[in-house]
Formats: sequence, C-alpha cells, structure tokens
Amino acid sequence: MANDNKQEQTLTVEQRLKALYELQTILSEIDRIKTIRGELPLEVKDLEDQIAGLNTRVENYGHDITELNRNVASEKEKIANSQQLIARYKEQLDNVRNNREFDLLTKEVEFQELEIQLCEKHIHENTRAIDNKNADIASTKEKLADLEHILEEKRKELNEIVSETRQEEESLREKAKALEPHVDERTLAAFKRIRKNARNGLGIVYVQRNACGGCFNRIPPQRQLEIKLHKKVIVCEYCGRIMIDPELAGIAEAEVNTAQ
Repeated sequence: MANDNKQEQTLTVEQRLKALYELQTILSEIDRIKTIRGELPLEVKDLEDQIAGLNTRVENYGHDITELNRNVASEKEKIANSQQLIARYKEQLDNVRNNREFDLLTKEVEFQELEIQLCEKHIHENTRAIDNKNADIASTKEKLADLEHILEEKRKELNEIVSETRQEEESLREKAKALEPHVDERTLAAFKRIRKNARNGLGIVYVQRNACGGCFNRIPPQRQLEIKLHKKVIVCEYCGRIMIDPELAGIAEAEVNTAQ
C-alpha cells in the first residue's frame, strides 16, 4: 500500500489523466465485446426460467391427475357399495310383510340408484378433467420440446461467441488492471462510479467543438483553458464526467471536428 501511495505522489495530473483515458479506451473495448454477445445471456436465462416453469406445470398436472384418479376410484367404490345395498334390499322385498316395509325398501332402492347416477356423473366429470389435463400435458411437453431446442441453439451460439472473445477480453482486463495503479484511488473511484451511472459507459471524455464529449453541453473558454493545462482533474458541471483535452487523449484535430 505504501508503494502504491508513493507511486501516486510521483505521478503528475497529466500522467494520471492520460492513464485514465487509456483505461477508458480499454474498458470501452470490453463493453464492445459484451455488446457483441448482445442479449444472448439474458435470452438463455429467460428460456431456462420458462422451461423450469413449464416442467413445474407438467408436474402439477400429474398431481392433479393422480387426485382425479383417486376421486374416480372413490366414486366406483361408492357405486359398488350402492349395488350391494340394492341387491340386499331387493332380496328383502321378496319377504316383506306389509306395504309399509315394501315402500321403505323401494325408497331405499331408489335412493341408492340415484346415488349411483350421481357417482357416475362425478366419474364422467373427473374422467373428462383427466382427459383435459392429459391434453394440457401433451401441449406443454410439445412447447417444452420447442423451447429446449431453441435453448440448445442459443447456448451453442453464446458459447461460440464467449469462446471467440474470451482471450481478447482477458487480455484487455489485464491491461486495464495494470493501468489502475497509474491513477490515484480517489479519481479512480469517481471514474468507476461515473461509468456505472453513464448510459454509454464513458467516465472520461475529451472536449469536442468547445463542448463536453459526454453530454455535449458547452464549456466556458476559461474552463477549456484549465483543461488544457492538465494541472487538476476537472469534471463537467452538467454530467459529472471527467474531461480531458483532445491532444492529451491522442485525438487528432480533424477527429475532434468530425466527432458527433
């Protein structure tokens, strides 16, 4: 830590600004690589989430079908019990001693027959629900197969891009890490904070057509002179970006005039 502080003290503001601009150039290149990958990582994650959700749905359908089959079995058991009771009541009808017993037994038979009809209705409803659930499972699995195929292609595409750019990105990150000690901690921390909040990832910009190269607000002549002197770190009063003059950034005058 002591050596780092000593190195910071020996570096001029001009050297720090130049190193910071070089660091920005490298980080912008890393951002470009990330842009090449585009939305693929997010697309892959979204597909994985969709597939997980559909698998859960299929699993829930399976639980529903199990419960419906259990209901069907219960209704069939009720039918069997009712049929046994009907058989018993009909047998008793052969031995009735009076009209009152006959009427009671006849009503019991009728009641059990209604119970059987109700159970058959429930069986029909549950069976239809099972068919619907099976149809839902089939359509969901079909959708799953399509998404899994798309996911496989997206993963393959992403892996190819990552493989192609990994070595370049690692090299750039090493260069960026080597440059950081050439910038004082306070300025480096501010730069990183600005970069994080900036839409284009620019934490330091050069002056373009008498304006900030980040937000394009006009810079007063006195402020421009201070920037050219490289005596202190100057930030844009509008966007907060660190500003540097084009010459120190190694930008030709023609590039400054044509920059948008």
